[in-house]
Amino acid sequence: MRSLVTGAGGFLGQYLTEKLVARGENVRAFCRGRYDALDRLGVETVRGDLEDIDLLRKACKGVDVVYHTAAISGIGEPWGRYWRTNTLGTENLLDAAVGAGVGKFVYTSSPSVTFDGGDQLGVDETVPYPRRWLAHYPHSKALAEERVLSMNPAWMLTCALRPHLIWGPRDRALIPRLIARARAGRLRRVGDGTNRVDMIYVENAADAHLQAADAMRDEKSPNVGRAYFLSQGEPVNCWEWIDEILVGLGMAPIDRSVSLSTAMNVGRVCEWVWKLFRWKSDPPMTRFLALQLAKNHYFDISAAKRDFGYEPKISTEEGMRRLLAYFRETKV
Repeated sequence: MRSLVTGAGGFLGQYLTEKLVARGENVRAFCRGRYDALDRLGVETVRGDLEDIDLLRKACKGVDVVYHTAAISGIGEPWGRYWRTNTLGTENLLDAAVGAGVGKFVYTSSPSVTFDGGDQLGVDETVPYPRRWLAHYPHSKALAEERVLSMNPAWMLTCALRPHLIWGPRDRALIPRLIARARAGRLRRVGDGTNRVDMIYVENAADAHLQAADAMRDEKSPNVGRAYFLSQGEPVNCWEWIDEILVGLGMAPIDRSVSLSTAMNVGRVCEWVWKLFRWKSDPPMTRFLALQLAKNHYFDISAAKRDFGYEPKISTEEGMRRLLAYFRETKV
């Protein structure tokens, strides 16, 4: 088998690439930069952008399975950037994959494609996309997910996975950002501190991608053309989990809070200022982020268990032990 992993130099993409190599598959990586970790794995690398259709055709040539993890995340980019990479880039990759005769396509989506600003209490995949989008990232990902799932299975078998809040060793975004804000005294609890959220350890998310691809045997396979929520299967209190990380790394727990209404007002102002000055960095707060930090959002993952045998192999407790050990050693 030859697999193509887009975003192979990223957090999830690197773990997925390692697992594919470990089980003896021939892996090709598609990413924008050069990564020593990929060189050490000995995988073939095609460097480029998802807007380059000719390069995508080259990357898909001779490939059996595409794992599309590459995306622009965050909350500070203009709509055009998200659309060109996350939506148009996915459409380009789909077209290149079909043209190259790729048999399977697994898309890394996000549970945020269903977030409408309210609590999500154990919802399953029947929950619809929101009528009003609160941020560009989930909007662009939802458009891409729709395109992936609308593919004719006679051309290519597809499915979409929605892992929520991926964490673990080697994370270069979520955990380092929490640590930096805590050290700068800029971390505040948003809301009443009781909201529960789902999350997923990075290796469990990578395993789910392999399981989903393996389960797509033909057009009648139950996961073809479907999207799936993924998590540890046990929601946690968002702020207690963050405190556990901080305390585990020798820092003080969060001791200050802001109400959701205050955070929403701050987010509204930040959005206006960042748009006015066209700053490219992520603002410290937006209305979408405030709602994500204060509301419950956890999901029913029984469909993934039923249709392709997903089961989190690494427990939250074991994952936390590995996470803390890694960040203590690296001293981020």
